[in-house]
Amino acid sequence: MAGVATTLLDGFGFLEAPRWREGRIWFSDFYTLRVLSARADGSDLRVEAEVPHQPAGLGWLPDGRLLVVSMRDRRVLRREADGTLVTHADLSRHATGHVNDMVVDSDGTAYAGNFGFDLMGGAPLAPTAVHRVDPDGTVTEAAADLWFPNGMVLTPQRVLLVNETFGNRVTAFDVAADGQLTNRRVWAQFGPLPTERDVHKALGQLAVAADGCCLDAEGALWIADATGDRLLRVTEGGTVTDEVRPGTPVYACALGGADGRTLFACAAPDFDEHARRAANEARLIGIPVAVPAA
Repeated sequence: MAGVATTLLDGFGFLEAPRWREGRIWFSDFYTLRVLSARADGSDLRVEAEVPHQPAGLGWLPDGRLLVVSMRDRRVLRREADGTLVTHADLSRHATGHVNDMVVDSDGTAYAGNFGFDLMGGAPLAPTAVHRVDPDGTVTEAAADLWFPNGMVLTPQRVLLVNETFGNRVTAFDVAADGQLTNRRVWAQFGPLPTERDVHKALGQLAVAADGCCLDAEGALWIADATGDRLLRVTEGGTVTDEVRPGTPVYACALGGADGRTLFACAAPDFDEHARRAANEARLIGIPVAVPAA
């Protein structure tokens, strides 16, 4: 169902949060502190924003202004028409770890996850929350007790799917008209919740370390397995219909291209901050798939 992976761009620190928009693939590079975009073949690379406190999740307001997570100071920034970045929302009093991935609804409501603990500092695992950022910047806790909420998508049926990287699962919520998350349930369970709280030991208890994800037109979720060096196509209930092993660890993915059938993936040798800061070995790869983007 999927073709051979090819390298589209390389020479980066650590790539995350790929998004297809208006004929370009957008992504964040953690350690060169940039948001970038390029054409589907990797040409015409351009810098879209520079984020001193480390960019992560991306999305757009209804009027086209870019929203970007600023990880280390736990903010969501907004790019104005003149290119300047301003604070859209301050999550520093809410998030208990680096703010990470984010999804933005068509009305401009954003949902952002955070690490919940000091991952790179070796702190023990702890659950955390997803926060809702209203279009006016108001921050509200939307769901608690999540184990490293990471990649998220909103389905056409108004369901928010959240990858819990250290939870061995994908959790689903119905999105109410006012943005509240209701009817929490497990959408896919890959294994039991890890009993270890040491990060390295917990990683060994994961069947799938679900990192970034994207939705296809049949309602399946492509998931980057951060410790399995693979991309999985998963349907509700947890059935894996396809597995792609591109020969490298992968951490996030997005469907795009002219026909929506290119699976873009963010690849790097590992996710260790010190190693990734010291080298420019991250790549953006592309893989042809059969089912297009949602």
